[in-house]
Amino acid sequence: MNPIQIASGLAVVNILLLGLLTVVWVRNYRTFRSSLVLGLLAFALVMLAENVVAIYYFFSMKMLYSGDPSVQQAVLVLRAMQVVALGFLTWVTTK
Repeated sequence: MNPIQIASGLAVVNILLLGLLTVVWVRNYRTFRSSLVLGLLAFALVMLAENVVAIYYFFSMKMLYSGDPSVQQAVLVLRAMQVVALGFLTWVTTK
């Protein structure tokens, strides 16, 4: 598997985590009507859109990433960092 395929898989994991966060934060916003929760919900929606667009570009513009292995590695590292960050955020949100 090349780094872009792995990065695509990580983007799917990000989408799943963000989907869970969105559900929790929508429920919390309905309960508390807090601007903080609304900000978290906006964050999740923006990050969700970013990951969906990233997957689209991974599959529709492979030539953009496939030419340079260092770019592929950078994309993979960034997606992995995002999975870790969202994993922690999901963990503390569901506690």
